[in-house]
Amino acid sequence: MTDTADLTVPEALEDGHELRMGFFEHLDELRQRLTRAVLSLVVGTVIGIFFTDRVLMLLQEPYCRIPSVNNCELVILDPTGNILIYFKVALMVGGILSIPMVTYQLLMFIIPGLTRKERRYILLSIPATTVLFIVGVLFAWRILMPPALGFLNEFQAQIFEPEWTADGYISFVTSLLFWMGVAFQTPLIFFLISLLGLVSARTLIRQWRIAIVGASIAAALITPTIDPVNMFLVMAPLLALYSLSIVLVYFGRKLSGVDRKD
Repeated sequence: MTDTADLTVPEALEDGHELRMGFFEHLDELRQRLTRAVLSLVVGTVIGIFFTDRVLMLLQEPYCRIPSVNNCELVILDPTGNILIYFKVALMVGGILSIPMVTYQLLMFIIPGLTRKERRYILLSIPATTVLFIVGVLFAWRILMPPALGFLNEFQAQIFEPEWTADGYISFVTSLLFWMGVAFQTPLIFFLISLLGLVSARTLIRQWRIAIVGASIAAALITPTIDPVNMFLVMAPLLALYSLSIVLVYFGRKLSGVDRKD
């Protein structure tokens, strides 16, 4: 639920003049925003508990589809391992459900310094954050997961016999899904900051080398393997998202009316 005070901005601020707030007032507002964001995460996690069993079964399916796996049950090495995994997945579900509210609270902390036009674009983009996150998760689930698991299972199979633990497998899967969901929001983030005149398409084009290095580092962090196949599977969409960001930044500058030379 949003606050009425958040949606009502004095007329004097319509031109983007910042609210005259002291340092401690800013800190107090930040505390309130963070509190609401954390509460939304807690509520989302509580809701996620009711779906955790189904989510766990869904996350287990790729493991069960590996040809060499005879028993789909994952190994637990300590007495509380299953409980920790259960709540870890519930927390992930809660994080996904709370994305719109967390994004809203973050943006409302920034919005008082923006013009009415900029506020409208940013508020309209909030639903897109959830949509892009889901698209990234589906991409990782359908495109990245099968070859990644296949490689990990078959690597040095003549020497090692894979017997994955529940904690290791679930952590790998949830990490890959989550960070690819986050990565797919990159174009929207660039679009929003372009509305503020903080970045231009020409700047992004000139920084293509840095983008490639950044994409390779991100791919190495997202994927648990160092083989070129899995890294390319992650790097390719990251670079495609960067290219899409350039296009969106171009139109973002046009929409905002910003015409500054870099």
